[in-house]
Amino acid sequence: MNAHLAPYLNGEIAGDLAERKREFLEIGRCSGSYPMATARRDGVGSEISVWCSNDYLGMGQNRQAIVAMKAAIDTHGVGSGGSRNIGGTNHYHVSLENELADLHGKEAALLFTSGYTANEGSLTVLAAMPRDTVVFSDAKNHASIIDGLRHSGAKKHIFRHNDVVHLEELLAAAPADCPKLIVAESVYSMSGNVAPLAEIADLADKYGATTFIDEVHAVGMYGPQGAGIAAQEGIADRFTVVMGTLAKGFGTVGGYIAGPAALVDAVRTYARSFVFTTSLPPAVAAASQASVQYLRSSDVERKLLLENARLLHSLLIEADIPFLSTDSHIVSAFVGDDDMCKRASQMLFEKYGIYVQSINAPSVPAGEEILRIAPSAVHDQSDVEKFARALQEIWKQLNIPTASAREWSTSGLRSGGADTTAKDGQPA
Repeated sequence: MNAHLAPYLNGEIAGDLAERKREFLEIGRCSGSYPMATARRDGVGSEISVWCSNDYLGMGQNRQAIVAMKAAIDTHGVGSGGSRNIGGTNHYHVSLENELADLHGKEAALLFTSGYTANEGSLTVLAAMPRDTVVFSDAKNHASIIDGLRHSGAKKHIFRHNDVVHLEELLAAAPADCPKLIVAESVYSMSGNVAPLAEIADLADKYGATTFIDEVHAVGMYGPQGAGIAAQEGIADRFTVVMGTLAKGFGTVGGYIAGPAALVDAVRTYARSFVFTTSLPPAVAAASQASVQYLRSSDVERKLLLENARLLHSLLIEADIPFLSTDSHIVSAFVGDDDMCKRASQMLFEKYGIYVQSINAPSVPAGEEILRIAPSAVHDQSDVEKFARALQEIWKQLNIPTASAREWSTSGLRSGGADTTAKDGQPA
């Protein structure tokens, strides 16, 4: 047997894969009637209601975005034809970058093919320039942030999640004259809790640090014109670089950064995940700009999302179902057992036609498994009420511990995040 393949087929790797193997549900989202979708499991099709999508505002079926995409395809075809540097820059890319820079009040913006590559590529460059930069990164930052900082080779310190006291201790201990970079997210993707951005900005000012804020789960959904949490708090100008995605609130695909022109130019020049890949199709850029423009002028979707999230929070509190945070639209029901979490997900699907994916390691630490629920702007009040009743029934049938039965004050789960897609091996 091939020596390289052997561990995958009959050794340690094979056993680990069998334990952690993930099943992927085939979903056909129904444009015009989403969150309804068709699903195929074990060759059998059924109609379901989706409750775990990142298309939080339903912009994936927005008519303006669809029209813009179709028009761009008719004009330019379906692909970009190359990397941005070699034949792959279209007017739609440039126009979207200008739109995003304006949205965030920054000098320049740069598109990437995904949010992951935007974080990884940007931080690989920004954490390495200037030399001897010291980075301060939240313990619950996303895998893409962790990978970018690793690849930069920069010295880094990990501060406890959302703990500004610990962050200041680390900043104060660093050499006063060294370049400093603080990296955090605004809304954390697994717990749904929100960072103390004003305090982080205060510390950046006090210690002369550059700031990089990941607003992936906030752009489109929060702030004036959907510019994010920092904009909602009126402090967007206090963050040097903002990173966002087009794949969640804006309903398409791709990632971006916005910030000072000099920093954006450095990333454009040196980020390998930008330089050495084919650019987004012009049609995607066209649809993305239409989505951004729509949400800059419409608060309807944001208000519906907030109303549904608040309603679900109140219903789950009433039902004594534990969840991690009321800070945002991400509602993570805490199960704390891998097998039980999978069973709850399966029962919701089979008995109620509800799809919520169970989240296990490595996306969250073992023993902190959750149902990551995402009420959206395209659910209505009756949908939310039916969902809450279904979840309460599942909780009773599986005898999952309720909120009042858990030691929340000592577990740390209510205040902590859960986005540990990739740990860097350093103590928090």
